[in-house]
Amino acid sequence: MGVELKLINNRYNIANLVFFTTYIVFQPPSTILIRKVGPRLHLAFITLLWGAVMIGMGFVKNFPQLAAMRTVLGVLEAGFFPSCVYLLSTWYTRYEVGKRYSMFYLLGCVASAFAGILAYGLMQLNGREGLTGWRWIFIIEGTLTCALGIAGYWLLVDFPDSKRLTWNFLGQRELDWIVHRIQRDRGDSKVPEFNLRKFLAAGADWKIWAYALIFGFSTTITYSLAFTLPLILRQSLKFSVGASQCLVAPPYVLAGIVMFSGAWVGDKLRLRGPIVIFNMVLCLIGLPIMGWAPSPGVRYFGVFLVTAGANANIPAAMSLQANNVRGQWKRAFCSATLVGFGGIGGIAGSLVFREQDALTGYKPGLYASIACALLNIILVLLLDLGFWRANSKADKEGLLLEAHDDDATPGFRYTY
Repeated sequence: MGVELKLINNRYNIANLVFFTTYIVFQPPSTILIRKVGPRLHLAFITLLWGAVMIGMGFVKNFPQLAAMRTVLGVLEAGFFPSCVYLLSTWYTRYEVGKRYSMFYLLGCVASAFAGILAYGLMQLNGREGLTGWRWIFIIEGTLTCALGIAGYWLLVDFPDSKRLTWNFLGQRELDWIVHRIQRDRGDSKVPEFNLRKFLAAGADWKIWAYALIFGFSTTITYSLAFTLPLILRQSLKFSVGASQCLVAPPYVLAGIVMFSGAWVGDKLRLRGPIVIFNMVLCLIGLPIMGWAPSPGVRYFGVFLVTAGANANIPAAMSLQANNVRGQWKRAFCSATLVGFGGIGGIAGSLVFREQDALTGYKPGLYASIACALLNIILVLLLDLGFWRANSKADKEGLLLEAHDDDATPGFRYTY
């Protein structure tokens, strides 16, 4: 791919950057759009289209065409993740979302775990129909994405409070019970009429940006690994090309175990902040091992710890914000900013492990990742201090927390 499209100098990084530019910009409108048109049409349509774009990427002839396709792909994928995060939060109570977010993200980890192996297998199609192996990767994976988009239209369900006439696996009485549970848990099951001023007013809450920064620092680490782990395994740890592709998978297995275990503990004990800190401590242990241990085997063990901690922190950060936000449109805004900063983390992640740092063992990238983990711990501690002070005022003085709507809930408390 690099040879055919002449991805010289920083062109590979630019191809990643143009994707995240539109990915970030188009996320806030997506959480509004999913409410207006419904999950079935919104999610299925954008998935079908981005599958078609991926197929098209298998036929690009030069770098400008690749960059253009990546830009369009960013527009389409922008609507998926924040919309799914928002949709899940409307179905489950605050101490149920941890496991659900983990299962949702775990599917992505499974895909990441086998992406390298699948890519290695599809590369064996090199030369078929006059197409090189990397083109077959885009064509086959794009076709599978289109199939998922078509299936999604028939399988996805609407919001539990929706009055649209779509299929549902629950009857109206059961849907009313779901809505009642959400109302009793956090008092925001009612969906007020959309108001742009109120939607944007959520940005005045400093905590929204703290959640987003935690998510962004986490994705900086996860994306940097996803983009360059095969290169690190090959150039720094000295594994072969085939081994590097296949050795990407095992760390994601551990990530899935840590992710779901942390979510179960968090939901059971009603904890959020300590789970995030634990994940970042795993990264702080793994990064020095990955960068400075003497043998490749030990350094590969460090890769396990970093991959597990960073990826487990994605649903942990999502749960942290979901537990501490009230109001449907504030929740929609928060989902968009959270995942938007995740996109910024993607831009940063594409630049963390630079090709020119290969001779140093990618040390600057390791330092940047360590800084991200430390900043996340500091942010969580600041949030927990703010939560403790607000909860104390609510208990002693009757302060209404997250009381930005007419249906404020007196019993609402922040989750540490």
